[in-house]
Amino acid sequence: MPVQITFPGIYMEEIATGVRTIPGVDTSITAFVGSAFRGPVNRATQVTSFVDFERQFGKPGANSSLGFAVQDFFRNGGMSAVIVRLYHADAGDPQADPPVPPPATRAHLAAVNLAFVAASEGRWGLALRVSVDQNNIPADAAVALGLEPSDLFNLTVSDNSTKTSERFLNLTVKDGPRRVDRVLASVSELLRYDGQPDPDKPIVVVMDALSTQEMNAPSVSDGLWLETADFVPPEGPSSEKGLYALEQAGLFNLLCIPPYRAPADALDVDPEVVSAAAAYCENRRAMLLVDAPKDWTTAEIAKQKFTGSQDDVGTRSRNAALYFPRLMESDPDDEGGALQAVSPCGAVAGVYARTDATRGVWKAPAGQGATLIDVQGLSITLNDLENGELNQLGINCLRRFPPGYVIWGARTLQGADQLGNEYKYVPVRRLALYIEESLQRGLRWVVFEPNAEPLWAQIRLSANAFMQSLFSKGALMGTTANDAYFVKCDAQTTTQSDIDLGIINILVGYAPLRSAEFVVIKIRQIAGKPSQ
Repeated sequence: MPVQITFPGIYMEEIATGVRTIPGVDTSITAFVGSAFRGPVNRATQVTSFVDFERQFGKPGANSSLGFAVQDFFRNGGMSAVIVRLYHADAGDPQADPPVPPPATRAHLAAVNLAFVAASEGRWGLALRVSVDQNNIPADAAVALGLEPSDLFNLTVSDNSTKTSERFLNLTVKDGPRRVDRVLASVSELLRYDGQPDPDKPIVVVMDALSTQEMNAPSVSDGLWLETADFVPPEGPSSEKGLYALEQAGLFNLLCIPPYRAPADALDVDPEVVSAAAAYCENRRAMLLVDAPKDWTTAEIAKQKFTGSQDDVGTRSRNAALYFPRLMESDPDDEGGALQAVSPCGAVAGVYARTDATRGVWKAPAGQGATLIDVQGLSITLNDLENGELNQLGINCLRRFPPGYVIWGARTLQGADQLGNEYKYVPVRRLALYIEESLQRGLRWVVFEPNAEPLWAQIRLSANAFMQSLFSKGALMGTTANDAYFVKCDAQTTTQSDIDLGIINILVGYAPLRSAEFVVIKIRQIAGKPSQ
């Protein structure tokens, strides 16, 4: 701030540079939407490791495509994921004799005068056990809470299916910071209080309180299989449910929706869900990684179905990329180590993240460096001719080359040769999204500032510094900065009419790098001794 001059002498004043740094946003935060064994429903939950995922959503088991996709993501280099668990309750069987009603979505437990409920929907809650004791209640803890020692109790909840447990000390049913419902809601991953505690009911010590209800006989699904409406609620993004629970996430760059249909269904990729997801990714400046449908069992079938009149993919968005075929991985539920086909989207997202970290978002996540880790095979083996035909259509193939299985394609779903789209390639599209998101977030301070040359000069300084950093990292074409990018914000871009309307126009141009997709080596013989 300016110094106050009061006496003769020399004064020092530090002057701000006027440059506001525009930091680059993260590029590989991956959102996964689908079904899981347990965990919060319709809530965007961030996890930073597969151990973190298992702790909150359970281990991958039979038909747990979401769990396998998340596991593949972290195996292949992923660092941060956002999980949205969806749950579709079993409808029961009204045609049975006697009719089978729909099961309750949560297991309830009662410890005499205390009522509890599983922390999330699903049959997993039937394995919970609760015990209450008043052992070693410290008198000073009761005094600090303004209560009697008899008002406090300890609670232990165990999950017999995973052999895990939680213990909470010095809880109470009376109002205060240790009231049982508040403590469980804030820290427990297994249990919630059912309703509101009644302070007039005495605490009764009880051991091993079981579920007070038996959900109907275990169904095939128990929430594992989902419907279109679970992903795309009629209320749209305002509902913050299904796919739109990602409204709760500040930023995500990649979106994966692993298969969620029952094995008996003809298709496990719903075109309506894919279409809605692609449109949502366009709004959120993210990329959708699409799994090829399971009935693409040969390259010829894939070609016919992708180009035919019936679209079983659901989008041709420039913000989406399709990967084919599926991966073969060990089934953890099979003691013999049998292989099962799993969707590639999680592993591909991990390779995206690994490539971003080592090379940058402008490098195609494909090639010999884009190896797929812990993959035992592919559901289909493609040859060069088949790969070439599918690549021209914009289908990214997974191949086996030394030293292993790799991603051998980097095209968006606008990447067909006949389209000639400027966002044909994945890295070109992702670089554009990265620049857009970084500038949009980094220039928020401009809103409501005086719309005149001093502001325009600050914008030019900030945007030029950001673009120069990209050029210095090798993200742009050109031998000089002038060849690589430009930033304009002046009286030419923002006229007096714009100023009167409260508008400021910033023009940023850049020259993106394009992948060397085809390498042509020409050789010829020469007569005689070559010159040195």
